Amino acid sequence: MHDRFAMHIEEGLTRLGGRIEKAKKPMDRGPIERQIGRLLGRNSRAAGRYDVKLLDDVDVPAKLHLQWSVRLDWEDQARLQEGCYVLRTNVNDWTPEELWRTYTQLTDAEAAFRIHKSDLSIRPVWHQKQERVQAHIFVCFLAYALWKTLEQWQKRADLGNSPRKVLEELAHIQSADVVLPLVSNPGQELRIRCVVRPDKMQAALLDRLGLRLPERLRSPASSTGPRGAGDALGAASIPAM
Repeated sequence: MHDRFAMHIEEGLTRLGGRIEKAKKPMDRGPIERQIGRLLGRNSRAAGRYDVKLLDDVDVPAKLHLQWSVRLDWEDQARLQEGCYVLRTNVNDWTPEELWRTYTQLTDAEAAFRIHKSDLSIRPVWHQKQERVQAHIFVCFLAYALWKTLEQWQKRADLGNSPRKVLEELAHIQSADVVLPLVSNPGQELRIRCVVRPDKMQAALLDRLGLRLPERLRSPASSTGPRGAGDALGAASIPAM
Protein backbone atom coordinates (compact mmCIF):
# COMPACT_ATOMS: atom_id res chain seq x y z
CA MET A 1 0.00 0.00 0.00
CA HIS A 2 2.84 2.37 0.82
CA ASP A 3 4.45 1.64 -2.54
CA ARG A 4 1.25 2.51 -4.38
CA PHE A 5 0.79 5.82 -2.56
CA ALA A 6 4.50 6.61 -2.93
CA MET A 7 4.30 5.98 -6.69
CA HIS A 8 1.40 8.44 -7.00
CA ILE A 9 3.31 11.09 -5.04
CA GLU A 10 6.50 10.69 -7.04
CA GLU A 11 4.64 10.78 -10.36
CA GLY A 12 2.83 13.96 -9.29
CA LEU A 13 5.98 15.67 -8.04
CA THR A 14 7.88 14.72 -11.21
CA ARG A 15 5.16 16.17 -13.44
CA LEU A 16 4.93 19.33 -11.35
CA GLY A 17 8.71 19.78 -11.34
CA GLY A 18 8.83 19.35 -15.10
CA ARG A 19 6.11 21.94 -15.58
CA ILE A 20 7.99 24.44 -13.43
CA GLU A 21 11.22 23.83 -15.36
CA LYS A 22 9.48 24.38 -18.71
CA ALA A 23 7.71 27.58 -17.62
CA LYS A 24 8.57 30.65 -19.69
CA LYS A 25 7.46 33.24 -17.12
CA PRO A 26 7.31 33.63 -13.33
CA MET A 27 4.82 31.30 -11.62
CA ASP A 28 2.63 32.07 -8.62
CA ARG A 29 3.77 30.20 -5.51
CA GLY A 30 0.29 29.88 -3.96
CA PRO A 31 -1.40 27.56 -6.52
CA ILE A 32 1.69 25.34 -6.67
CA GLU A 33 1.81 24.95 -2.89
CA ARG A 34 -1.90 24.09 -2.85
CA GLN A 35 -1.34 21.52 -5.58
CA ILE A 36 1.45 19.92 -3.54
CA GLY A 37 -0.83 19.89 -0.50
CA ARG A 38 -3.62 18.16 -2.42
CA LEU A 39 -1.19 15.58 -3.79
CA LEU A 40 0.14 14.73 -0.34
CA GLY A 41 -3.37 14.79 1.15
CA ARG A 42 -4.72 12.28 -1.36
CA ASN A 43 -1.79 9.97 -0.60
CA SER A 44 -1.43 10.67 3.10
CA ARG A 45 -0.30 7.13 3.94
CA ALA A 46 3.06 7.87 2.28
CA ALA A 47 3.18 11.67 2.58
CA GLY A 48 5.61 11.54 5.51
CA ARG A 49 8.11 9.68 3.32
CA TYR A 50 8.95 12.86 1.39
CA ASP A 51 10.59 16.14 2.21
CA VAL A 52 9.17 18.64 -0.30
CA LYS A 53 10.38 22.23 -0.64
CA LEU A 54 9.39 24.98 -3.07
CA LEU A 55 12.41 27.26 -3.28
CA ASP A 56 12.94 30.66 -4.85
CA ASP A 57 15.30 30.56 -7.84
CA VAL A 58 16.12 33.79 -9.69
CA ASP A 59 18.10 31.91 -12.35
CA VAL A 60 15.09 30.24 -13.99
CA PRO A 61 12.10 31.83 -15.77
CA ALA A 62 9.58 30.40 -13.27
CA LYS A 63 11.53 31.99 -10.37
CA LEU A 64 10.78 28.79 -8.43
CA HIS A 65 12.39 25.41 -8.03
CA LEU A 66 10.75 22.25 -6.69
CA GLN A 67 13.06 20.16 -4.54
CA TRP A 68 12.01 16.87 -3.00
CA SER A 69 13.78 13.92 -1.44
CA VAL A 70 12.96 10.63 0.28
CA ARG A 71 13.39 10.32 4.04
CA LEU A 72 15.36 7.10 4.43
CA ASP A 73 14.34 6.65 8.06
CA TRP A 74 10.61 6.86 7.33
CA GLU A 75 10.20 3.23 6.17
CA ASP A 76 11.57 1.82 9.45
CA GLN A 77 9.44 4.18 11.52
CA ALA A 78 6.32 3.29 9.53
CA ARG A 79 6.85 -0.43 10.02
CA LEU A 80 7.22 -0.01 13.78
CA GLN A 81 4.25 2.32 14.16
CA GLU A 82 1.76 0.70 11.79
CA GLY A 83 2.38 -2.97 12.51
CA CYS A 84 1.16 -5.46 9.89
CA TYR A 85 -1.95 -5.91 7.77
CA VAL A 86 -3.71 -9.29 8.04
CA LEU A 87 -6.40 -10.66 5.75
CA ARG A 88 -8.50 -13.58 6.92
CA THR A 89 -10.40 -15.70 4.39
CA ASN A 90 -11.99 -19.12 3.94
CA VAL A 91 -10.67 -19.38 0.36
CA ASN A 92 -7.91 -21.98 0.32
CA ASP A 93 -6.98 -22.30 -3.36
CA TRP A 94 -5.87 -18.71 -4.05
CA THR A 95 -2.36 -17.35 -3.82
CA PRO A 96 -1.65 -14.44 -1.45
CA GLU A 97 -1.27 -12.18 -4.50
CA GLU A 98 -4.71 -13.17 -5.82
CA LEU A 99 -6.31 -12.60 -2.41
CA TRP A 100 -4.74 -9.17 -2.04
CA ARG A 101 -5.63 -8.13 -5.58
CA THR A 102 -9.26 -9.14 -5.03
CA TYR A 103 -9.39 -7.34 -1.69
CA THR A 104 -8.07 -4.09 -3.15
CA GLN A 105 -10.97 -4.08 -5.61
CA LEU A 106 -13.02 -2.84 -2.65
CA THR A 107 -11.10 0.43 -2.79
CA ASP A 108 -12.04 0.78 -6.46
CA ALA A 109 -15.72 0.32 -5.60
CA GLU A 110 -15.47 2.87 -2.77
CA ALA A 111 -13.71 5.32 -5.09
CA ALA A 112 -16.53 4.91 -7.62
CA PHE A 113 -19.12 5.90 -4.99
CA ARG A 114 -17.00 8.91 -3.98
CA ILE A 115 -16.71 10.07 -7.59
CA HIS A 116 -20.47 9.78 -8.08
CA LYS A 117 -21.17 11.87 -4.99
CA SER A 118 -18.41 14.46 -5.45
CA ASP A 119 -17.25 14.96 -9.05
CA LEU A 120 -20.51 13.84 -10.69
CA SER A 121 -22.82 15.25 -7.97
CA ILE A 122 -25.24 12.31 -7.98
CA ARG A 123 -26.21 13.23 -4.40
CA PRO A 124 -28.17 15.00 -3.14
CA VAL A 125 -30.87 14.57 -5.78
CA TRP A 126 -33.37 17.45 -5.70
CA HIS A 127 -35.76 16.13 -8.35
CA GLN A 128 -39.37 15.48 -7.29
CA LYS A 129 -40.49 13.16 -10.09
CA GLN A 130 -39.34 9.57 -10.43
CA GLU A 131 -38.49 9.82 -14.12
CA ARG A 132 -36.28 12.85 -13.47
CA VAL A 133 -34.48 11.05 -10.65
CA GLN A 134 -33.87 8.09 -12.97
CA ALA A 135 -32.66 10.41 -15.73
CA HIS A 136 -30.27 12.12 -13.27
CA ILE A 137 -28.80 8.78 -12.20
CA PHE A 138 -28.54 7.65 -15.83
CA VAL A 139 -26.62 10.79 -16.82
CA CYS A 140 -24.25 10.29 -13.87
CA PHE A 141 -23.72 6.68 -14.91
CA LEU A 142 -22.82 7.79 -18.45
CA ALA A 143 -20.44 10.38 -17.01
CA TYR A 144 -18.79 7.69 -14.88
CA ALA A 145 -18.45 5.45 -17.95
CA LEU A 146 -16.64 8.31 -19.73
CA TRP A 147 -14.51 8.85 -16.60
CA LYS A 148 -13.40 5.20 -16.63
CA THR A 149 -12.81 5.38 -20.39
CA LEU A 150 -10.48 8.33 -19.89
CA GLU A 151 -8.73 6.38 -17.12
CA GLN A 152 -8.14 3.46 -19.51
CA TRP A 153 -6.74 5.84 -22.14
CA GLN A 154 -4.36 7.19 -19.49
CA LYS A 155 -3.15 3.73 -18.55
CA ARG A 156 -2.65 2.81 -22.20
CA ALA A 157 -0.63 6.00 -22.70
CA ASP A 158 1.41 5.47 -19.48
CA LEU A 159 -0.04 8.65 -17.95
CA GLY A 160 -1.10 7.16 -14.62
CA ASN A 161 -4.72 6.63 -13.61
CA SER A 162 -6.02 9.99 -12.40
CA PRO A 163 -8.56 11.44 -14.89
CA ARG A 164 -9.04 14.41 -12.60
CA LYS A 165 -5.51 15.63 -13.39
CA VAL A 166 -6.11 15.34 -17.13
CA LEU A 167 -9.39 17.24 -16.87
CA GLU A 168 -7.76 19.97 -14.76
CA GLU A 169 -5.02 20.41 -17.37
CA LEU A 170 -7.35 20.37 -20.37
CA ALA A 171 -9.93 22.62 -18.67
CA HIS A 172 -7.74 25.59 -19.57
CA ILE A 173 -8.44 25.05 -23.29
CA GLN A 174 -11.06 27.61 -24.28
CA SER A 175 -13.12 28.56 -27.30
CA ALA A 176 -13.82 32.01 -28.72
CA ASP A 177 -16.59 33.37 -30.93
CA VAL A 178 -15.60 35.33 -34.02
CA VAL A 179 -18.52 37.59 -35.02
CA LEU A 180 -18.55 39.17 -38.49
CA PRO A 181 -21.28 41.45 -39.90
CA LEU A 182 -22.81 40.45 -43.23
CA VAL A 183 -22.26 43.02 -45.96
CA SER A 184 -25.43 41.96 -47.75
CA ASN A 185 -27.56 42.43 -44.62
CA PRO A 186 -26.15 44.69 -41.86
CA GLY A 187 -28.81 43.41 -39.46
CA GLN A 188 -27.36 39.90 -39.54
CA GLU A 189 -24.01 38.51 -38.48
CA LEU A 190 -21.86 35.44 -39.02
CA ARG A 191 -20.75 33.78 -35.80
CA ILE A 192 -17.92 31.22 -35.85
CA ARG A 193 -16.83 29.44 -32.67
CA CYS A 194 -13.12 28.61 -32.81
CA VAL A 195 -11.07 26.51 -30.40
CA VAL A 196 -7.99 28.18 -28.93
CA ARG A 197 -4.85 26.27 -29.77
CA PRO A 198 -3.54 24.24 -26.81
CA ASP A 199 -0.15 25.07 -25.37
CA LYS A 200 2.81 22.74 -25.79
CA MET A 201 2.07 20.65 -22.68
CA GLN A 202 -1.63 20.33 -23.49
CA ALA A 203 -0.83 19.36 -27.07
CA ALA A 204 1.57 16.68 -25.87
CA LEU A 205 -1.08 15.35 -23.47
CA LEU A 206 -3.72 15.20 -26.21
CA ASP A 207 -1.26 13.46 -28.51
CA ARG A 208 -0.47 10.81 -25.87
CA LEU A 209 -4.20 10.21 -25.37
CA GLY A 210 -4.79 9.96 -29.11
CA LEU A 211 -7.19 12.93 -29.17
CA ARG A 212 -7.38 15.69 -31.77
CA LEU A 213 -9.14 18.97 -31.08
CA PRO A 214 -11.39 20.44 -33.77
CA GLU A 215 -10.51 23.85 -35.15
CA ARG A 216 -14.13 24.96 -34.90
CA LEU A 217 -17.21 24.02 -32.89
CA ARG A 218 -20.87 24.01 -33.74
CA SER A 219 -22.44 26.92 -31.89
CA PRO A 220 -26.09 27.89 -31.45
CA ALA A 221 -27.40 30.04 -34.29
CA SER A 222 -27.46 33.73 -33.40
CA SER A 223 -30.89 35.22 -32.80
CA THR A 224 -30.03 38.07 -35.16
CA GLY A 225 -28.17 35.96 -37.70
CA PRO A 226 -29.40 33.62 -40.40
CA ARG A 227 -30.23 30.06 -39.38
CA GLY A 228 -27.13 27.92 -39.59
CA ALA A 229 -24.79 30.91 -39.84
CA GLY A 230 -23.16 29.90 -36.58
CA ASP A 231 -22.58 26.32 -37.67
CA ALA A 232 -18.91 25.50 -37.87
CA LEU A 233 -16.89 22.69 -39.33
CA GLY A 234 -14.82 20.16 -37.46
CA ALA A 235 -15.36 17.36 -34.97
CA ALA A 236 -13.29 15.90 -32.19
CA SER A 237 -11.43 12.74 -33.12
CA ILE A 238 -11.96 10.02 -30.51
CA PRO A 239 -9.80 6.88 -30.55
CA ALA A 240 -11.52 3.53 -30.65
CA MET A 241 -11.46 1.41 -27.51
